[in-house]
Amino acid sequence: MGRADGIVKDKFAPVREQFEANLKSGQDVGASFCVTLNGETVVDIWGGFADEARTRPWQRDTIINVYSTTKMMTALTALLIADRGLLDFDAPVARYWPEFAANGKSRVKVSHLMSHSAGLSGWKEPLKTQDVYDWEKMTSLLAAQAPYWEPGTASGDHALTQGYLVGEVIRRVTGKSLGTVFREEIAGPLGADFWIGLPASEDARVADLIPPPAADAIDAGNQNELQANMSRNPGIDVSETRTRAWRGAEIPAAGGTGNARAVAEIHTILANGGVAKGKRFMSEAGCRKALELQVEGTDLVLAQNVRFGMGFGLQGSMLPLPNASSMFWGGYGGSLAIIDMEARTTMSFVMNRMLGTTTGDMRAFGLAMATWEALSA
Repeated sequence: MGRADGIVKDKFAPVREQFEANLKSGQDVGASFCVTLNGETVVDIWGGFADEARTRPWQRDTIINVYSTTKMMTALTALLIADRGLLDFDAPVARYWPEFAANGKSRVKVSHLMSHSAGLSGWKEPLKTQDVYDWEKMTSLLAAQAPYWEPGTASGDHALTQGYLVGEVIRRVTGKSLGTVFREEIAGPLGADFWIGLPASEDARVADLIPPPAADAIDAGNQNELQANMSRNPGIDVSETRTRAWRGAEIPAAGGTGNARAVAEIHTILANGGVAKGKRFMSEAGCRKALELQVEGTDLVLAQNVRFGMGFGLQGSMLPLPNASSMFWGGYGGSLAIIDMEARTTMSFVMNRMLGTTTGDMRAFGLAMATWEALSA
């Protein structure tokens, strides 16, 4: 099963070859990869198996939990709401969520939530895994607690908290949950198969994530206080993604379920100045807001040099990108999405065999490099 199904247009044949090589070598068990150019899907391939036992072939409509790649959907939803004049990124969070002003957070801005610089990379209250399904508890605790560091001075990956923080602001502004706004305003109109809160009717299509080796797990090794808090409170149990509770919950920083086609096609909105599939979703200025640098330097949780725009990672040493109009993010285990506004290109990789990375690895980067080479040919 080292063969890829799907479409590969014209000069992108080397992308299929790279994808199939990953399957044949065992680097991937099952995966999908998609590329759009000027709003047209030019690569849409999938292959391998949806389960570790290799009994279920990965099919065109197979979907999977993509962990932090979900954050890109959350950021896009916030950008859309802001573009409509309903949300001001420069405003204090407390303008929309008064309780958030507690414990010295009255001047924390919405932009700090978007750029992982609010000082709320985790919860101080001890939590259990089941607590992530309690929206009110998760958001109330964040509203009440003091920041771990001075907001706006540095980023620290808000791995799980960012979705609750941005999601609660959107809920206060719109009166709807983030997953609902995303479905009604973005995924639904595009016919995109990505869900923040998956209906039980779709469970049969979900592939199983295969956890990374224990030594490479997100909570392994020596960790500083912030890293340990992020990864162990509550602990990250990959098997939880196979439960109805996880799939059905709205966890906007880590719980999204979809495939590469959906991720890439949704982000054509940003890559093409606000237009996707013939429909205008946003203004071009609203899209380019994502590229505005908010904070840069060594991330206090990732321990890497990161440049954050409005909800997205920007070109820099963490991920060298072709130009300054490019942005990205990825998910625990290896999923990755890249948006290039200059080339009007998007690409996305999702998979089930997880590695210890939190923001993509050489499988995704190799496919991206093959894509860039094809684009320049």
